[in-house]
Amino acid sequence: MRPVIALQRAPNAGVSSQRAPANDELPEIRGSNFHVLGKSCDMTATVPPSDARDRFLVQLRAAVTQGTLVKLTLGKPLPAAAPATLRNLYVRPVTLKAGPQFAFLWRHASNDITKNHPPAEALAELEPLLGTLFADAHLFTPLHSHQLQTLPDGRLKLISRAVTSAPPPSPDGNDQAKAHPVTASAPWLHALGVTNPHGQPREGMAGKFRQIQKFAELLTHLLGEAGLHTHHTELDLPAGNSAVPFDRPLRIADMGCGKGYLTFATASILRGAADITGIERRPELVAECNRIAAVHGFAPHLRFVAGDIPTPVNPSSNEASTAPLDALIALHACDTATDDALAAGIAAGARLLVVSPCCHREIRAQLTAPPVLHDALRHGILQEREAEIVTEGLRAQLLEYAGYRTKVFEFISPEHTSKNLMIAAVREHSSDSPELARRRPAISARIRAYAAFYGLREQRLARHLGFELNA
Repeated sequence: MRPVIALQRAPNAGVSSQRAPANDELPEIRGSNFHVLGKSCDMTATVPPSDARDRFLVQLRAAVTQGTLVKLTLGKPLPAAAPATLRNLYVRPVTLKAGPQFAFLWRHASNDITKNHPPAEALAELEPLLGTLFADAHLFTPLHSHQLQTLPDGRLKLISRAVTSAPPPSPDGNDQAKAHPVTASAPWLHALGVTNPHGQPREGMAGKFRQIQKFAELLTHLLGEAGLHTHHTELDLPAGNSAVPFDRPLRIADMGCGKGYLTFATASILRGAADITGIERRPELVAECNRIAAVHGFAPHLRFVAGDIPTPVNPSSNEASTAPLDALIALHACDTATDDALAAGIAAGARLLVVSPCCHREIRAQLTAPPVLHDALRHGILQEREAEIVTEGLRAQLLEYAGYRTKVFEFISPEHTSKNLMIAAVREHSSDSPELARRRPAISARIRAYAAFYGLREQRLARHLGFELNA
């Protein structure tokens, strides 16, 4: 559910005394210019700050009521009103049995909250948030974008632009809750055995298909958070993200890619804007994936190679022992293979690391239950889950030590797969950053206290980073 926020406002405070224009008084949009009252205005218009919020609301109401809203992004939460974990709110149109609605995705530091609202309710939810909970708002329609900014002095500024490359509105469809980046009709899904010739998941593959869809949705957001986008990608960048699009294809590796389900999904959503390499130790799978990539037009931007996950000599140094990467993916790499993949990504300078660990034998063998937990952890299933929690908690802290901002979350329902935990890490500091050097003593102390509490003597990622758990 949406965070509960107490708003207090004096009567009529923050509300313009001017009457909101009726629909027939809204700016008429033709071609690439604004035409207001018969006068052609410049393609980029900056509205005076005094009525910026009201003008933005006029455009928002029109987009919602006329069905032209493509996407709305609210960002830069105001510390005085917003929960500390809140990052963004993304709003998109969806079509449900009850009719057209708007999906609200509240993005927090460690989880997402989604709720659907009918149009009138969506407007009622959104209007109090502008300038109160969020400092910035960015509205996209098929032909224009409108950005409401809060300036350092507290004034509001509205910038409206013609956007010829804006994505089209989501198509109507029966029971279509959202437009997925990967649809069941994709031919490569049939080639991989996920769907049948009619574009429906094969028997026993519905969970895998949902996993592919969810991964594609998450990766789109994560690439945006990491600032990894090119002139050919349309990603959900957080409001205020000023990263400049790359002029070259992104470099992405999927280590331990197996049958390539998620590797193909990555190639599908990036549409040639990335050079993607899948690494898999079984030659027969590599050959089949390369064949499918060629048949379905993914080559040469997608290729598969036979081999093991490369083991870097010292990823904490500035001398990378693997080819440079922008993003590293490793889902369901078994036990310490996840650590090898993370270390390889760090050594390659990857901005984004996305892993979904598989099992936790290394830590489970060392795990010493504190006396208060001894009776609980004598049960095998509880010990297994404790090993998972301890392992992923340690990995998250080690990634922070390596200069990454990290979050651990459940990326898909357990009904689809029990291997549903995901670690996503975005690089904030290089290994020689003075800020990282300043923070590392405190991080190191926390990690060692954590290891001592659970009786941990060694861990693979720590060894790769040259970090002594018991120093």
